[in-house]
Amino acid sequence: MADGRPLTGGGAPAGSSPKRDRSPIVDHGAVVAAWVGLGMAVTIGVSFLLVIPIEPIYWLLTPMAGLLIGYYANQRSLTPRGAWRRIIADALFAGLVTGVTLALLLLAVKALFFFADTGYPDFNRVDQQGQSIPPYCQSGAPCVYARYLAAGRGPALESAGVTEVGSFTTLYWEQQLATAGLLLGLSVGAAALGGVVYGLTRPRTSVASDPTPVGG
Repeated sequence: MADGRPLTGGGAPAGSSPKRDRSPIVDHGAVVAAWVGLGMAVTIGVSFLLVIPIEPIYWLLTPMAGLLIGYYANQRSLTPRGAWRRIIADALFAGLVTGVTLALLLLAVKALFFFADTGYPDFNRVDQQGQSIPPYCQSGAPCVYARYLAAGRGPALESAGVTEVGSFTTLYWEQQLATAGLLLGLSVGAAALGGVVYGLTRPRTSVASDPTPVGG
């Protein structure tokens, strides 16, 4: 009893609680959840941007992933009910990592198809003598622009001030960056909602009962 307080068997003062695995910003469980969210985002991206390219499903799964990871970050951290600053911080951190991954994957896949577009099968065909068969386009942005024109989107592009490949490229990437930003916002917003759901549904910690038997 060095300072007037009895010591427990582990040398800690009686009544002190074990040190929680928390940082000044987010809990360790939120960091683990962020890694889980990153892996989940990669799985979604590979599945619905590359293997089965169905972008609407990618959009649909983005807020669902954010909601799930925001809840899981707090469940993993065992954040106590009512600790709203911790709850929201943990949810936002995990949702931010998940959302950034989803946004970057979308941009990476868009860049892959944009710069590697050879025009096949609509353009850049050759005959038996190896001569190009019109229409023909240069690989990359010119072929993407040609596809937009072939799909009848020329008037809409002209109304937006796009009349050649350079202005088309600028407009295209402005739209893709806006889309990626929206995906990021959806993920973070849904993660915050997941944290709120956790905070409202987590059972209150029960008070331990006195183990001393009645009459003892």
